[in-house]
Amino acid sequence: MSTGSPHHQVREDWLALVQEEILAPEQPILDAHHHLWDRPEGRYGVADLLCDAASGHDVRASLYVQCRTGYRPDGPEPLRPVGEVETIRDWGHSSPFYPAGIVGFADLQLGAAVAPVLEALIEAGQGALCGIRNTTAWHADPAVRSNPRPAPEGLLRSAAFIEGARAVAARGLTLDIWAYQTQLDEIVAVARAVPELTVVVDHCGGPLGVGPYRRDDPDNFRSWRAGLARVAELPNTRIKIGGFGLSVMGYDYASRPTPPQSSVLAADWQPWVDSCLSLFGPSRGMFESNFPVDKGQFSYRTLWNAFKRLAAGLSDAERDSLFWRSAARCYRIDEHIFMDDTGRKPT
Repeated sequence: MSTGSPHHQVREDWLALVQEEILAPEQPILDAHHHLWDRPEGRYGVADLLCDAASGHDVRASLYVQCRTGYRPDGPEPLRPVGEVETIRDWGHSSPFYPAGIVGFADLQLGAAVAPVLEALIEAGQGALCGIRNTTAWHADPAVRSNPRPAPEGLLRSAAFIEGARAVAARGLTLDIWAYQTQLDEIVAVARAVPELTVVVDHCGGPLGVGPYRRDDPDNFRSWRAGLARVAELPNTRIKIGGFGLSVMGYDYASRPTPPQSSVLAADWQPWVDSCLSLFGPSRGMFESNFPVDKGQFSYRTLWNAFKRLAAGLSDAERDSLFWRSAARCYRIDEHIFMDDTGRKPT
């Protein structure tokens, strides 16, 4: 891992050791979750995303998710995150692969007072802002850490957060939540308290495989699945399937001499992916790259091949839901992007 970061370091020379043929190259893709940043451990800008997305899969659009990029250096503290939306729009202005949607940050601990911040974000987005996410993943064990700046305990349970979530819903925005499996009941409480809000659970609901948790422990798996089942019972919830390169999930592909093949990834991830599909169904699930976070463990090309292997037994309509339609409808991204060459709008 890179110094000061919980993420595995990206090594392009190591990733280049495995170059697979593209599976199902005709499958349109909306990458439902990625980041762009310029940090001490490296830069991942629009050009870098474009390079990954152009590796062979038919990636038509992408969704940028907040990661503290480009905050305003001064001015009122609550409005500084507006700079992230301004920065991402500026970075993508001249790119053929401009993120089709942006999930920004507004401090929901402001409660109802977050309203002017949301309005400023919407204005800065010029139609691209489609959701909000806060830093909420928390665990008492310091070995369970997925953020350079871990969240304080209890944010999802606070009354102020619920009031802020209502302000998000009132503006037609979604709420992404990244939380660990130990916090899934807190997500349930948020989704129940604001039934008009679409709550998107990031990274398979945070299954853990570090610290006191073992990825191969059947009891740990059952605990994660039971918690996620309670989330899935609520019709206003959605699930992003991915994030397996996060260190907290317990995989350590980065320590191997060569990167993993997609067949290995698919076999490793199948129990978790199958559970997500069984609980939410393809119409409420969406695949995500979580790049560049996950790029330290496998390449973009290999990742999407693994997803295609995992979805191979589904119908055409179900695969389309997972690869683009569910995300496009959740985040209100123009479905015309996914028309075929004849101009026929997909059903």
